[in-house]
Amino acid sequence: MTTYLTGAVTHLLIGQSRQSIESSSVARVRATFEGLEGDTHTGLTRRSDVRVPHYPRGTIIRNTRQVSILSQEELAEVAATLEIPQIVAAWVGANLELRGIPNLTLLPPSTRIFFPDDTVIVVDAENMPCVGPGHAIQEHYPDAPKLAQRFPRAAMHKRGVVGWIEREGYINDGDTVRVMLPPRVVYSY
Repeated sequence: MTTYLTGAVTHLLIGQSRQSIESSSVARVRATFEGLEGDTHTGLTRRSDVRVPHYPRGTIIRNTRQVSILSQEELAEVAATLEIPQIVAAWVGANLELRGIPNLTLLPPSTRIFFPDDTVIVVDAENMPCVGPGHAIQEHYPDAPKLAQRFPRAAMHKRGVVGWIEREGYINDGDTVRVMLPPRVVYSY
């Protein structure tokens, strides 16, 4: 039995500079097999980094981190934990902020997100929090103590997911999305 959820795109964003984690709002973007057109994470391949320690750093691998997806509700929870008014998805380099998907960060790998204009994104993995986005948040709240250091713990299992484009099309700000969960399988050995 297939399970579907419904949500909405509340912010559509593109990272346009490798010098900054922050992304910028757009109304519509073309999604290709390489990623979101114009985004800094676009590409069929990428160099391995600390997230894939089983390869020597810099090894060319498949880019399964083309798109960063966050939850509006989870961002609000992280902000409350950090005792700040808000965290804006653009500040932490998101491409999509969605509303209405419970526990978005815990979506299992192979979850598919369907958009009205043909695009399908496959979830690869949870985007583990680190201090980099915390530094970006700290810039917006210079008087809040040690946000960069506190962010990873506050955002654990609430930092969103990363994924890749399975079907080309377009994504629009405000789109309604359909999320298809993969069949539940309990692995044992």
